[in-house]
Amino acid sequence: MNSPSPPGVAVYTGTFDPITLGHLHVIQRGARLFGRLIVGVGINTKKRPLFTADERVRFVRRVCVPLSNVEIRTFSGLAVEFVRQCGARTMIRGVRPLTDIAAEFTMMMANKQLDPDIETVFLMADEEYSHVSSSLIKEIAPLATDEMLARFLPQEIIPDLRQRLEASSTP
Repeated sequence: MNSPSPPGVAVYTGTFDPITLGHLHVIQRGARLFGRLIVGVGINTKKRPLFTADERVRFVRRVCVPLSNVEIRTFSGLAVEFVRQCGARTMIRGVRPLTDIAAEFTMMMANKQLDPDIETVFLMADEEYSHVSSSLIKEIAPLATDEMLARFLPQEIIPDLRQRLEASSTP
């Protein structure tokens, strides 16, 4: 008996500054659930990210190599408009149970007002990733060993993070 093919296209947006194991886990799950997953790396001119948009795209591409149905693009502006531009009707959001629910629910309701045809699918973070965030990574990285960081970040990204942190701490 053949298993049914996954439905259409979905979009997962974020800043991925840097991409964490939690982000990667959502991407892997989204890639299994949908025929095509577009990862939108957001450019927010009001934020000062640690890595440029091009660097963040390279990192996401690097860790998504085994996922043949994942495409990575940059976007600026509203995520819901990006989803529409991608020809998708489903937006994936990763949710950490203790910190994200209220904000994500508010964003989903706003997106519904902006485009009622786009559905938001929440993927709850697995317990081992429920506390992981890019902000946490930036905070602990200067004090943590590479082994410690590998619990939060894809191994391939650690040298890039170390190099950037060293460059930003030198006068």
